[in-house]
Amino acid sequence: QVQLVESGGGLVQAGGSLRMSCSTSGGTFSDYGMGWFRQAPGKDREFVAFISPRGGEVDYADSVKGRSAISRDNAKNTVYLQMNSLKPEDTAVYYCAATARWYLSPRSYDYWGRGTQVTVSS
Repeated sequence: QVQLVESGGGLVQAGGSLRMSCSTSGGTFSDYGMGWFRQAPGKDREFVAFISPRGGEVDYADSVKGRSAISRDNAKNTVYLQMNSLKPEDTAVYYCAATARWYLSPRSYDYWGRGTQVTVSS
């Protein structure tokens, strides 16, 4: 069983930046592809970013492409999401998730964190 704990969310003004972290335990982190998702009030959860186990493959939602960066440190069992030029529409709970079969399409995630709130004020 893999446990994931997100941190780094908060309240930020539009145009600002945040770096979120997701620390994992209970599994071999480097076996998993890692994703970030978000869910805004009244909306479905949506994909934000993905990184493969060794970091060689990354993918972003169009809504964050060019102003976000996903990265990972396998020695620290942690995945990061840097978001810049934040907009009020980025306000959501951000979740990280792990997938063992990251190479499949579409990906199915096996484990989820509880999320961290990001609020962007205008």
